[in-house]
Amino acid sequence: MRIGNSLQQAILILCIAVVPFSCNTHNRKIDRKALVMRNNPIIDTVDSLSSLSVGNGGFAYTVDITGLQTFPDKYKKGVPQGTQSQWGWHSFANDKNFRFEETLKEYDFGRGRKELYSVQFDEPGRQHEAANWFRINPHRLHLGIVGLELSEAKPEDVKNIRQMLNMWQGIITSNFNINNVSYEVKTACHPNRDEIAIQIKAKGMKPAVNFRFPYPTGGHSDDACNWNADDKHSTTVVRTTENSAVLKRELDSTVYFVQLQWENEAELKEKSTNYFVLQSAADQLNFTCCFSPTYPEDENSTTEQSIAAAADYWHRFWENGAAVDFSQCTDPRAKELERRVVLSQYLTAIQCSASTPPQETGLTYNSWYGKFHLEMIWWHQAHFALWNRPQMLEKTLPWYHEVEPVARAIAQRQGFDGVRWMKMTDPSGREAPSSVGSFLVWQQPHLIYLAELIYRANSQTDEQKKILNAYYPLVEETAEFMYSFASYDKEKDRYVLKGLIPAQETLKASETVNPPFELSYWHFAMETAQKWRERKGEKRVAEWDTLIHKLSPLAYNEEGLYLAAESAPQTYEDIRFTSDHMAVLGALGILPSNRLINETYMRNTLHWVWDNWNWDKTWGWDYPMTAMNATRLGEPEKAVSALLMDKRTNTYLTNGHNYQDERLRIYLPGNGGLLTAIAMMCAGWDGCTTPNPGFPNDGRWDVKWEGLQQLP
Repeated sequence: MRIGNSLQQAILILCIAVVPFSCNTHNRKIDRKALVMRNNPIIDTVDSLSSLSVGNGGFAYTVDITGLQTFPDKYKKGVPQGTQSQWGWHSFANDKNFRFEETLKEYDFGRGRKELYSVQFDEPGRQHEAANWFRINPHRLHLGIVGLELSEAKPEDVKNIRQMLNMWQGIITSNFNINNVSYEVKTACHPNRDEIAIQIKAKGMKPAVNFRFPYPTGGHSDDACNWNADDKHSTTVVRTTENSAVLKRELDSTVYFVQLQWENEAELKEKSTNYFVLQSAADQLNFTCCFSPTYPEDENSTTEQSIAAAADYWHRFWENGAAVDFSQCTDPRAKELERRVVLSQYLTAIQCSASTPPQETGLTYNSWYGKFHLEMIWWHQAHFALWNRPQMLEKTLPWYHEVEPVARAIAQRQGFDGVRWMKMTDPSGREAPSSVGSFLVWQQPHLIYLAELIYRANSQTDEQKKILNAYYPLVEETAEFMYSFASYDKEKDRYVLKGLIPAQETLKASETVNPPFELSYWHFAMETAQKWRERKGEKRVAEWDTLIHKLSPLAYNEEGLYLAAESAPQTYEDIRFTSDHMAVLGALGILPSNRLINETYMRNTLHWVWDNWNWDKTWGWDYPMTAMNATRLGEPEKAVSALLMDKRTNTYLTNGHNYQDERLRIYLPGNGGLLTAIAMMCAGWDGCTTPNPGFPNDGRWDVKWEGLQQLP
């Protein structure tokens, strides 16, 4: 937002101060439909990295160039053809009766006691096997392939391709030719049911669709499809009518149902074990397919009803959320930045807004066995509150209430107060054994930060009271752990953080003292917890205030550079301290300034990291983190350049996914982090009065925005 004169500037500053989430440049209303439509991805070739998805936040269906899952093998090593839900989980039989206690190992971090952590074991034996079993189980299911049934057709036989994801309506339209047959396929997902709607027209051909069901692989990162284990699971037709069928899936102790409903004359036949074909009697086939953890009592929607419901949902999504328009910018990078921003909103909405936290690869394919990582929830979901969609974050946070007893047991087992939120987990909240994840703590303050964002996003007093009542107990218990985790250093009259692996995971728990990001996050979260007490009419906890005032400042060297930890070397020669996340920048950026931070030293550190970091060993959210740090330090050119840095892990595919490497072809924390950074770069943070503080005021960044909330 560029300002033409001092009067406009005064008005704008007043606007930001009073209503930070509704300001816009020169009252120029954004054409939301045009913004979305000009960024719809269009695919014209068979590309395993260009899969497209439809979904509703808790269920997603990913398709190839045919608009269905016709060639899953072609896409297996790209962006796989997943059908996944928040409820679809499976465990292999625990034939050896492993107990979770067998994954525990004692550690002594100088807190006057032994602490039990669930870890992986290198030595062969029962503990090694037990840790592996609990790490793998449960794992997320691929619910089933739904693809065109074609005889001997290969991906290279697909010609005359034009496929488009219409994000304004939530529908994929696929036009193509196979063996001289022209197809038009429309694909949508119902917004309130785990149900896909498919309309197929095949000129001169009677189309058929297959429904194929795999057994899980239990693999760390794969499409979760084992096609060579038909003897281990079954698919049974349990109900049929003239135009519908219900299939029952049984995999060990896991059971779920698939309800098919078709609108044209067609016949469903079992081709082989776990393989069914729906054959149309005409050149058109319309059907819906609904996945459910329980026997379906209601009929599916019709295809038109599902498509209409999807369109209505997406119109409201785009109209009611925030928007950022880069069309008036003359910087050549602006068009690509806008594309990433629009697609990231769509992708996080369909894959990261359910009643449980998302996994890093969403609902597309499994990474870390399909489990989710709580240190990533901030990156996945914080932006929902900032982009005027707090209800999408509020879907997930109640899950913390469900797993609170498990988190409390973890804290008690290790001798701490309150609740210790797990790192790598599943809907049950049980820890997955990990030699790294079990020692992370930066997931701990996320609950406080996210609850605060929801509180701030609701301006109505009654709504704020509801939020306080809902999350106050969790905020209290989270802070109780944080207070008890910090160790008092009597000699230096200060509190230190030790016995942890920081966000920069190349550091060791046994050696690390006072990592900068965690120190800053402790300060922010404990102060925020005190504010919540005051809002509830409670007194501040005196001991918490002592901790806040006596937390160790960030360690720095003679050059005025912040270190990866107080325990780290005074120089950055060791590659361990210049690889992975440059978490030191998160101490100011993700978080507001505080008494622990010297901004001159932080600026020195930003410049040093920019010039010297091993950027090829970073992750997708490191670029938004750098951009937020640069924005708070008043360096907007670095903020923009960070978001568009030409590095492998900052690649955004045609479909909008953030590519990392051959294992993680998609990485949704990068998408969510981008949206959070853009919110800050446009709307700023508490006390910021600079219009568009994250964009250079050089005449090339005329960025328009509506509906954004400021960060703390």
